[in-house]
Amino acid sequence: MTLDGNVLVSVKKGTLTFFCGKMGAGKSTLARQLAAEQGAVLLSEDDWLAALYPNQILTLADYVACSARLKAPVKKLVQSILLAGTDVVMDFPANTQAQRAWLSEVFSEVGAEHCLVYIDLADDVCLKRIEQRRLTEPGRAHTDTPEMFAQVTRYFEVPSPAEGFTLKVYE
Repeated sequence: MTLDGNVLVSVKKGTLTFFCGKMGAGKSTLARQLAAEQGAVLLSEDDWLAALYPNQILTLADYVACSARLKAPVKKLVQSILLAGTDVVMDFPANTQAQRAWLSEVFSEVGAEHCLVYIDLADDVCLKRIEQRRLTEPGRAHTDTPEMFAQVTRYFEVPSPAEGFTLKVYE
């Protein structure tokens, strides 16, 4: 911190951590763990969607529409937190190039550091985890299905080095 006139100004920005991995890969679990370890602010898209759009997300199209509405306010919030010098862990998917491009805007526009965590698991492992999650979180039973997994996985894109992210891979 430096003193600029009578104003205390933070010179260190927070780091943004975000996740790529198929449905059921463990992104939310790892996000909670890393946020606790780092003392970071954790923002979960699932939590925001459930609070703002209860019982309204039944299809992939519903999810896409509701998720898009979150982008502008969440971006401003995260940028404010990063500028305050606090790390942010975003449990928002970075599973397509378009999603990663939006997340790149979030940190790059404020000159913050980042880490893209890619969880690389086989489909059968993800499907077993989804099956277990339906039992432990009955509210997700209508969306956590093998059919939804197949529908969502069609759009999944593995991060490429050409995208320029600081990448950490978990297998």
